Amino acid sequence: MDSQRSDPLRVYRIADRRHNVFDGTGAAMHGAGWNSPGRRVIYAAETYAGAMLEALAQANLGRLPKTQVWIEILIGKSVRVEEIDGPDVPGWQASNQHASRGYGDRWYDERRSAVLLVPSLVARQERNIAINPEHPDFSRIRATAPKPVIWDRRLFR
Repeated sequence: MDSQRSDPLRVYRIADRRHNVFDGTGAAMHGAGWNSPGRRVIYAAETYAGAMLEALAQANLGRLPKTQVWIEILIGKSVRVEEIDGPDVPGWQASNQHASRGYGDRWYDERRSAVLLVPSLVARQERNIAINPEHPDFSRIRATAPKPVIWDRRLFR
């Protein structure tokens, strides 16, 4: 389903500063929840806290990360956004990722929109954002300069 917004969409991404934070190379190399390897997708979350939870779930470090940065991404209201809910993709939460990657790969290959809002596996009441940097509308999506993430040590006890 496409959504019409009256305001820009602000989303957050946390990633390792040793790599470009806003280009989708990591997802292209390894694949991710909503894309198979070979497709550049930039992932973000609706909230900063959601981005932190996603980063913690992905990192699996057990210690305080030292190279994490965050960016705020501004998606203009003229950028087409496709939104889906869990029931739209049966099996989206399966660990084999067949259903979610299949849906995301079709979205990416068909260039249906620059942005896909998907359910968050980590924070079920929130959504994650997949951004296709190959889509023509990507030029209308902006990101801030990366800033260091300040982690609370209590998260790593």
